[in-house]
Amino acid sequence: MSSIDLLPLAVCLLIGMAALGSCIGVAMSAMKLLESSARQPELMDQLQTKFFLAAGLTDGAFIIATGIGMWFAVGNPFKG
Repeated sequence: MSSIDLLPLAVCLLIGMAALGSCIGVAMSAMKLLESSARQPELMDQLQTKFFLAAGLTDGAFIIATGIGMWFAVGNPFKG
């Protein structure tokens, strides 16, 4: 097997692992947001702002990994 034959598998792993990590990260931070909002409801607005900032940064890593995966899939820099 050459590296060109394994490229689709590598792209799937790159995108899939980034998506899985992003989903787990956003879910865990949402869980902590709900816990802290239940404990201190007066801080909910400040916590919600920080949550959306962190969720956007976490999803940014997934979007970058998707872009790199698509670049490898379409551009194929390993092609001889």
